[in-house]
Amino acid sequence: MMLKLDELNGLICADFVARLAGVYEHSPWVAEHAWQRRPFKTLAQLKYALVASVRTAGVDAQMALLRAHPELAGKAMVAQALTTESANEQGSAGLTQCSPTEFARIQQLNADYTARFGFPFILAVRGPRGLGLSRGEIIETLARRLNNPADFEFAEGLRQVHRIAEIRLNDKFGFDPVLGHWVWDRAEELAAYSDPGFAERGELTVTYLTPAHQACAQTLAVWMRVDCGFDHVEIDAVGNVVGRYHAAASAPEVAPRLLTGSHYDTVRNGGKYDGRLGILVPMACVRELHRQGRRLPFSIEVVAFSEEEGQRYKATFLGSSALTGQFDTAWLDQQDAQGISLRQAMKSAGLREEDIPALRREPSRYLGFVEVHIEQGPVLNALDLPLGVVTSINGSVRFMGELIGMASHAGTTPMGHRRDAAVAVAELLLFVEQRASAVPGLVATVGMLQVPEGSINVVPGRCQFSLDIRATTDAVRDACAYDIQQELRRICERRDLRFSLEEAMRAAAAPCAPALQACWDQAVAALGLPLHHMPSGAGHDAMKLHEVMPQAMLFVRGLNAGISHNPLESITSDDAELSIRAFQHLIDAVGSKLP
Repeated sequence: MMLKLDELNGLICADFVARLAGVYEHSPWVAEHAWQRRPFKTLAQLKYALVASVRTAGVDAQMALLRAHPELAGKAMVAQALTTESANEQGSAGLTQCSPTEFARIQQLNADYTARFGFPFILAVRGPRGLGLSRGEIIETLARRLNNPADFEFAEGLRQVHRIAEIRLNDKFGFDPVLGHWVWDRAEELAAYSDPGFAERGELTVTYLTPAHQACAQTLAVWMRVDCGFDHVEIDAVGNVVGRYHAAASAPEVAPRLLTGSHYDTVRNGGKYDGRLGILVPMACVRELHRQGRRLPFSIEVVAFSEEEGQRYKATFLGSSALTGQFDTAWLDQQDAQGISLRQAMKSAGLREEDIPALRREPSRYLGFVEVHIEQGPVLNALDLPLGVVTSINGSVRFMGELIGMASHAGTTPMGHRRDAAVAVAELLLFVEQRASAVPGLVATVGMLQVPEGSINVVPGRCQFSLDIRATTDAVRDACAYDIQQELRRICERRDLRFSLEEAMRAAAAPCAPALQACWDQAVAALGLPLHHMPSGAGHDAMKLHEVMPQAMLFVRGLNAGISHNPLESITSDDAELSIRAFQHLIDAVGSKLP
């Protein structure tokens, strides 16, 4: 018999624990602690209560929970001593049908893993979609995670425990995240398109106006039109895919609009969800509205922006810049690595540059812009939270710098006579770290460091470096930049060096609009989840739209410690489902505020 929340909320502790038996392997104490957090209004709230029980239990209890899990394809499986849940999961993953080579490989990796970390390797073998991982994927993941730091792997083991528990709870409640599956499956289908040279290696790369890029656009347009029921679908003059779902008004062309979306291009060898999640989530919402025959008091306009990453050409936010009326025609003369200009690429794709000015949106017609995005960071993952509400997109500034000293012989130049440019930059790096660490919400990074024509036996006479500074406000960012430049001057004066520092990029901070952010707050709360506010350290299309209309963002937890711009970027269909439900709450909240 399937569980129901109302029934579960009314049970005494012993019965509550009994009904949740098997969710957490040999660990009834997790349910005992969660019982005290009743009543649960949503399944998501129950899931988080169980997670919170583990988070507050202490390291010893957490370690015991990890050790309560059996090895994959281990002694308990061979002896048929697994719990019913574990036996079903390992069997569905095909671990009972391992070849002798696969079995030996897993046994050795298991032994190495346990010897290193002190607990067995734990993996939710039913995977992020719930359909199951292949034996090859399981072995590859085990080998990869064997190289993780011990504290990281301890946390990752617990995250896998919670994912296993989530799937088992879904089974007990008969819950299937159908909408989340739709988004997850569409992301997989889009990932089939990749640029030449990358596709052959199984890597996802989609850069502006390549055949893979155009195939993505056409696919999105078909989904919008046929599967989701948008009233108007077009690919515009810069390659944006635009879908509109009309308002309930008798004259929908004059009704207000809510703008949403994200980008469908990727970085080289990137992930499947960066940008694309923010297109597919509102598409899923429109699909549900259409299925229900329901209209809103405003139109929904979903834009799959054609370019945000700046991978083929240096023009970034090309797609959203066209909507704000800030498309720079000088970009048309930029050339890619093969010497093809942006103008040529657009013409070959059938796009007309003379139509670009007409893409500018009139801000007064729009209620604002909202964007759903994978977090691209470890915060939500570390907090065991599926959703986070963004407060501001950080302002950023970038510099390219060079210190010039004097190259000299490494063996014959006494230490006190050196003008070592590399050591001076190293000193600056430490200051950068200390300065940024002193202020919450401020980050500073030296991501590029080079000694031109360096040699093992030469004191570096030159050292080049990059500097990236980001903060929730422009004032905090600029204060950090000023202090770093002052320290650079002091270092160079003391060491008798020269320097150059050129600003390469500057983007203003984009605080989220309070009214729209409050709608996201209400949406997350309605799902029964704790509310977590956070800044965005990465740039998004929302920061470009912020220049002309209110904007607000919702972050979705990423797997693998939130890694992004990487093939390991991933989400679960359960978290995708929650983001869709949050978006549905948001559009209802926005509609309720209209006259």
